[in-house]
Amino acid sequence: MLHSMSTTVEPDSERSAAEVNEEIRALWRRSGGTLTGEQREQYQRLVLEWAAAAPQPSRAA
Repeated sequence: MLHSMSTTVEPDSERSAAEVNEEIRALWRRSGGTLTGEQREQYQRLVLEWAAAAPQPSRAA
């Protein structure tokens, strides 16, 4: 039996997009502009969390 993987992002906490963005900026500052493999994985998780927390534009019909 095959199980499908969820594609939805479940943030670890209910942080605002601004809070997550600040953590992304801090990660880049600490890294000196070059991310290690582990930092790259952290960055990817943060970007997904940021996208989930960012306000979604409304679509006009």
